Amino acid sequence: MVRVGLLVNPDAGLGGRLGLKGSDGQAEIARSMGAEDRSGPRMRLMLEHFINITKGESLGIEWFVSEGRMGTRWIPEALSPIVPIHSSLRETYANDTNQAIKCMIESDVDLILYAGGDGTTRDIVASLSDNGKPNLPIIGVPTGVKMHSGCFASSPKAAAEVLSAWINQDLLLSSTEVLDLDEDLYRQGKWVVRLYAEAITPASPRWMQGSKMRVEASGEEEVVEGLSDHIRDTLLDEGRMIIWGSGGTLRTIGSNLGFELNTLGIDISKGNRLIASDLNEKEIIQHLEKHTGEVTLLLSPMGGQGFLIGRGNLQLSPEVLRMVGVDNILGIVTPAKMLTLRNLRVETGDPQLDEKFSKKRYLKVLQGYRTTRILPVSVD
Repeated sequence: MVRVGLLVNPDAGLGGRLGLKGSDGQAEIARSMGAEDRSGPRMRLMLEHFINITKGESLGIEWFVSEGRMGTRWIPEALSPIVPIHSSLRETYANDTNQAIKCMIESDVDLILYAGGDGTTRDIVASLSDNGKPNLPIIGVPTGVKMHSGCFASSPKAAAEVLSAWINQDLLLSSTEVLDLDEDLYRQGKWVVRLYAEAITPASPRWMQGSKMRVEASGEEEVVEGLSDHIRDTLLDEGRMIIWGSGGTLRTIGSNLGFELNTLGIDISKGNRLIASDLNEKEIIQHLEKHTGEVTLLLSPMGGQGFLIGRGNLQLSPEVLRMVGVDNILGIVTPAKMLTLRNLRVETGDPQLDEKFSKKRYLKVLQGYRTTRILPVSVD
């Protein structure tokens, strides 16, 4: 019998579409602004896919959960047997995560499956260490705004595949980095990530996302200038709206073009003018609804992980992406970052839209002045 601890951080990811750049200490604000649950529904999606892919198999799993919003509220009826070991029927805080993990350890679970972001991971790893189980395996269902750590699956469905393969003894365990971003500094436009700890997780290059790497290289100034010139010569006209994704590469290009872009948010320009900065989902939609010309969405993939959509840019919701159009997305990749990429990973949170990206198979990326290439799209 395999004993799996299951935990949901119900507040994870609430600030994503609102452009809050994280949910640590922001849950009440996010909910007051109309944020909808993200973490619980994505855990339910993971579990539904797990039930589908393991149908008919005698896996012999017991699920040890919190009763309430950190567990049973999101569990499909077909999942059994369920063993409540903790209560979360009221508002929950970081200490509830610690208490739930302690109860799971006391119940002798073999692995912990959780839904959250890097902050949730940090709390879980700290609790495992405090309770003498630092090597207990964990699998993260990605539901936060930022997920730099390597213990997350690339999507909820990928997490189901990882859990199934691990239970069937098809995957070995490995150590991976737990990284955390200082959200207070992040909201001030400063990117400060530190190595918090290491965690044990099933090893699967196919299904696990790996740790984010900050890719920097000297001698790329001319390449970035070439990228800037290409955008100036081919995209900067009054009839075209450019939506700028987040990241240092795009910020530098923007600076070369006279734009002061927000490194961590979503900005919009038309011609030689920056018309809006640090937009949330609704604001992006409002600008798209008023615009009648062409649209280009510029995105720079996340170093190491390769995510183009689905990490750190939740403002680009399925509705936004549909309005932009898949064919109007252009990746921007420097040579140093190209060395870390095998494909462009996309996880929109919408199955139909993910399928549209999957059927496209390739997306175009700009890697220099009038120099493009295509990279395969990976939708897990």
